[in-house]
Amino acid sequence: MSDLDRLSPVEQVMARHRRWRWILVLIVVAVLAYWLVAVNQYVVAYNRPLDHFTRGSIGSETANGLPTLVFKALPVMYADRMGPGGWRHFGLLYEEPGDGAGNDLPLGFSRRVVTGVERVWLNCSVCHIGTYRLPGETGRHLVYGAPSNNLRLYELIRFFVDVGRDPGFTGDALVAAIDSDQVGGNLNFIERFVYRNIVFPRVQRALLALGDQLAFTERQQDWGPGRVDTFNPYKAIQFNFPMGPEHISGAALDGASDYPSIWMQRPREGMNLHWDGNNSSVAERNLSAALGAGVTPVTVDRAAIRRVEGWMWELPAPVFPKSDTIDAAKASRGAALYDDYCAGCHGLKAGGAYDYSRARHPGLGEVVPLPRIGTDPGRWASYTPDFAGAQNLLYAGYPWRFSHFHKTDGYANQPLDGIWARSPYLHNGSVPTLRDLLEPAANRPAIWFRGSDVLDLDRVGYRSDPNAPQAFRYDTGRPGNSNKGHEGRAYGTALPASDKDALVEYMKTL
Repeated sequence: MSDLDRLSPVEQVMARHRRWRWILVLIVVAVLAYWLVAVNQYVVAYNRPLDHFTRGSIGSETANGLPTLVFKALPVMYADRMGPGGWRHFGLLYEEPGDGAGNDLPLGFSRRVVTGVERVWLNCSVCHIGTYRLPGETGRHLVYGAPSNNLRLYELIRFFVDVGRDPGFTGDALVAAIDSDQVGGNLNFIERFVYRNIVFPRVQRALLALGDQLAFTERQQDWGPGRVDTFNPYKAIQFNFPMGPEHISGAALDGASDYPSIWMQRPREGMNLHWDGNNSSVAERNLSAALGAGVTPVTVDRAAIRRVEGWMWELPAPVFPKSDTIDAAKASRGAALYDDYCAGCHGLKAGGAYDYSRARHPGLGEVVPLPRIGTDPGRWASYTPDFAGAQNLLYAGYPWRFSHFHKTDGYANQPLDGIWARSPYLHNGSVPTLRDLLEPAANRPAIWFRGSDVLDLDRVGYRSDPNAPQAFRYDTGRPGNSNKGHEGRAYGTALPASDKDALVEYMKTL
């Protein structure tokens, strides 16, 4: 190299500076790319509060979500089990064309991009959208904020556990399903490699871990449509509580109960919430429910949950769909009976609006001891003092740390607003209609069928039709299923039949 080719000392310094500038630029680009792909999350957001309720993310996808293409591929891979309806097999709902924000996912499933992959998982509405049909109708009506009377969560959980254990669930089978015409994934070579060798093993490990955590559910009876074991899975997933036969009593094992309604939450603030009244804070109740939907204290999207809270704070209870058929004279007589027998514990409708005043109705929101109310103890037994103590450690370090959870001695009295849309009745959904509830337990149906959403307009509730699609046989003699309690003179079960009919007619107006 000649002297002319050598860089001068000044040029050498400038070259080094250029190299360092390029290295710095590459570092910044790499950090930015890492943040954009691996750290930052992208949420599909909605402007309308209702769309946010039905579709908006609450943070469940980060820790528990399935990649969207995997979720769409499973009905293809397991068509023999799920049938042509796919996820509808488990009672999941879809919006009809023209009903708001159309979507290819079931209601109650939201999207979030995590580590560069779009994932889907549950939000609040999966448990809180009910349906009904009037006699003779084929199309169903959605009731937002109602109990999810169709959701078969036990069967859905067992499906995911079985998939994780299935020898036929392989990376090759998953990629083939994603590339099928039904899913239309159209993966390229790199994407196929990623889904076969990275995504599939992670999904399989997660499902196997879920099966280990929820192994105790194999000893439970199927909860059936519209019911959930609220706290036993919570114990296992959030706290790794031991759930073997030596650690949980038979009564506590089968504590499935109906989903609650979530309309008009403002007047419920301060009442004893949940079926057993274990918390009086609506915000804490909501955050606890979010954990059940798959969020963690780290991944919870508090702002998103606040939007749902604001929406349901004043959400009106639904009006009886055939209010023009209500017998006004009979309902008027029923109102007087309701005031005598029911209002003290449940409030009442007065002047066109529901009266939630606890001063005027001293039993409203209060817990009735188990020996007095006499209903099935399973749900009450499943909630233990040790579990309450563990719950009050959740969200430690945040302003919304739990502090209200406690064990009670019975079940709480709830307002009966929109009671027609909350069938079946009692906390465990063991009584099909309001008219049946006004009978002594010995006269209530002992074996009947859940799963229909066709209204019985006279007795008020869903028809218990054994011929309904996917009808579920409900046996009140099974653990956790008793239909006893809430009976005797104080509860109106000794009234003449005509008075009971009048009470039901009035309750259509609530």
